[in-house]
Amino acid sequence: MTVIRTPAKHFSPLAAGAPAPFRQLPVRLERMVHFVPPHNEKIRTRVGDLISQVDVVLGNLEDAIPADAKVAARQGFIAMARAFDYGQTGLWTRINALNSPWALDDILEIVPAVGGKLDVIMLPKVEGPWDIHYLDQLLAQLEAKHTLPKPILIHAILETAEGVKNVEAIAAASPRMHGMSLGPADLAASRGMKTTRVGGGHPAYGILADAGEPNAPRAFFQQDLWHYTLARMVDACASYDLKAFYGPFGDFSDSAACEAQFRNAFLHGCAGAWTLHPSQIDIAKRVFSLDPAEVHFAKRIVDAMPDGSGAVMIDGKMQDDATWKQAKVILDLAKLVAARDPEMSAKYGL
Repeated sequence: MTVIRTPAKHFSPLAAGAPAPFRQLPVRLERMVHFVPPHNEKIRTRVGDLISQVDVVLGNLEDAIPADAKVAARQGFIAMARAFDYGQTGLWTRINALNSPWALDDILEIVPAVGGKLDVIMLPKVEGPWDIHYLDQLLAQLEAKHTLPKPILIHAILETAEGVKNVEAIAAASPRMHGMSLGPADLAASRGMKTTRVGGGHPAYGILADAGEPNAPRAFFQQDLWHYTLARMVDACASYDLKAFYGPFGDFSDSAACEAQFRNAFLHGCAGAWTLHPSQIDIAKRVFSLDPAEVHFAKRIVDAMPDGSGAVMIDGKMQDDATWKQAKVILDLAKLVAARDPEMSAKYGL
């Protein structure tokens, strides 16, 4: 039998004196989560210029940080968090996995030092709700001990087969949940997939057109390796009002493929994607900011059906309550983008 907290207990602080959990996620624009290696002092000192260019700055402590640089990365993140005013830009960190020798110190040192500025802790290799429960309880105790003003949210990375299997239970595990990201590289290894690519497609994964005349060439259509997992993650997040994100795209030299993968994720319902290289920032901004033509058409639908009832014809296409809801999704995002980006606000006419 699955045991879950009652609704009243679900939204109760897990430690006396801890801030009350959010009942709704704070409204934030998070089109790109930009990864910074905090042990690299040269890159860390440029964060002040980066803040205005991205929606989220993330100090990465896990993969891509060598074992002998883990402590330096942790200390660098604390210094980076203290050094700048992040304003509307989110401040996140990706800690090490809970089964690593560094995770506990990541939490015990970062939360007391800069927990008041920290919006989200990204937790890698989440396999089930038990991982969320552990971090949830520990954060509540630290928030209470250090009198933090607001709860720190948890963002789970789906990068194991067991995590994907338990995706809905992970989404439901805590009101502290912010959302989830797809971690394709570790997930591929966990599943035994035969690819060394970090995100994106694979030229050998596709379908072959039906045979025609003998010996005639047959068209081959490449398919998306991540469609199934991304859809499961988006559904789980949408069910619990969380945000879904596409994770890393590792081929920095192929901007066209990166944009295609980000756009697929956006159309699926993702709120944003990771940017691991400066060249990916503008791609994510462009893809997750909406096409002005889409915004203008959505506005026409809402203007024609202010309360969402009935049906109207616009440009020969029927619009009803279902398309009104679709239009509202687009307009709500457009307003967030417009509030952050004056150039896009002018293009949207908002």
